[in-house]
Amino acid sequence: MDAVWLACEPLDMRAGTESALGRVFKVLGEARPHHAYLFANRRANRMKVLVHDGIVVWLAARRLNAGKFIWPKDGSTLASTRSQLEALVLGLPCTASASPV
Repeated sequence: MDAVWLACEPLDMRAGTESALGRVFKVLGEARPHHAYLFANRRANRMKVLVHDGIVVWLAARRLNAGKFIWPKDGSTLASTRSQLEALVLGLPCTASASPV
């Protein structure tokens, strides 16, 4: 993956691929190949990951049975690294850097 983007604004977890992709287009203008876009619900106990692999778009879901994902609250979108993504998916704290968008 070339880049990972975290959406700071919560996403309704009933949203499907088209809704998540629409959010990406609204904020970034495009879904870039080999990029991942992460969304959390308001309680930060569920996450959806939209991945453009260069050919198709994939949507995966993750749920924590206990605790919350440590999710940034400020900004509309943040850039993240692969190691930060791995920590975030496990429910560990990570520090993402502010993106230029």
